[in-house]
Amino acid sequence: MWPAGVCRCGEPHHHGWRAARDTLRRMVEPRLVELLQELVEIESPTYAPGARAVAARLGEELERLGGDVSILDGGHLFASHPGRGPALLVSGHTDTVWPVGTLETMPFALDGDRAAGPGVYDMKACLVLMVDAIRRAGAERRELRVFLTADEEMGSPTGRTPLEAAADGVAAAFVVEPPGASGNLKTSRKGLGRFTLTIRGRPAHAGTHRDEGVSAIEELAHQILALHALHDEERGTSINVGVVSGGTSENVVAAEAQARVDVRVVRTDDVERIEQALARLEPVDPRVTLEWGGGWTRPPLERSDGAATLVARARSYGRELGLELAEESSGGGSDGNLIGAVGVPVLDGLGARGGGAHAPDEHVDLSSLPVRAELLARLLRDPGL
Repeated sequence: MWPAGVCRCGEPHHHGWRAARDTLRRMVEPRLVELLQELVEIESPTYAPGARAVAARLGEELERLGGDVSILDGGHLFASHPGRGPALLVSGHTDTVWPVGTLETMPFALDGDRAAGPGVYDMKACLVLMVDAIRRAGAERRELRVFLTADEEMGSPTGRTPLEAAADGVAAAFVVEPPGASGNLKTSRKGLGRFTLTIRGRPAHAGTHRDEGVSAIEELAHQILALHALHDEERGTSINVGVVSGGTSENVVAAEAQARVDVRVVRTDDVERIEQALARLEPVDPRVTLEWGGGWTRPPLERSDGAATLVARARSYGRELGLELAEESSGGGSDGNLIGAVGVPVLDGLGARGGGAHAPDEHVDLSSLPVRAELLARLLRDPGL
């Protein structure tokens, strides 16, 4: 049933878009809140059985909406829905960063218009919004594919190949990750690399034969400074040594040390530049060796002409719903990076508003679900994309 002030096509009438927007925001159906609670209470850290259970539960919802659903190896979900015109892809993920047992100290809770709990914002409310958007799109929607990875929080190592297959031949992709802090959509994201630097020295007794040892920890200190010197805020390149380890005892010269390095870049051509910079690092002490491991988990998602078209359509629909949407870039990666890398136009950040992703105050603004579900529904019906 449409709210007063909105016609059956979803356009605000003479009552004005503000009234239509406010009425839509009040239309948070209890069944959607119940589904949200059910999903949050299935604890689904990456590689745990809960991620597959979330996929199976959402598969039930998608089947009710006419989807042909498969749960793939690794717990990933793929669904296809018949429709009009070239296919569109909707992407999300079922895993969270929260370990099993978190609900004991951080249970699902409702407080007025806010729902809290592990994974409620990133991204189980977004998955509820996705289901509601497909329902709202109805028989007029485009042919639709849905892909939900089960290991996005770990960089989608097993989800990447089937996701790329799901994206093959689609006209555009919509990612239901949370929006920016102001509700903005995302047309670009940094690429992400996770590297490991291992330094090998030579052990010795720290008290009696210190000069015979070669400290890997001392060398690590030099290399950390060299790595952080590669950070370039103006270019959008970030380098962070986030974890270090090494040595066996305080009275032994450390024979080995290790650093885990997070690297993020804005442009595709920065990938090779950073790889070359890492390869050029030389040990300060020539008696040690440096070994690199790891690699790139996500390529950069650069703003494309296709993404510009998508965000323009979304902004137009948003204005009809009382939303003033802007676009922004994100320093974090998503599966949108992987979809964009195969040449598909991507619009990201179409999920629910909230805050505290990966933090104890994680929460979602329930009033954002209906209006942003309607926004996505209109995109799914758009014949011109």
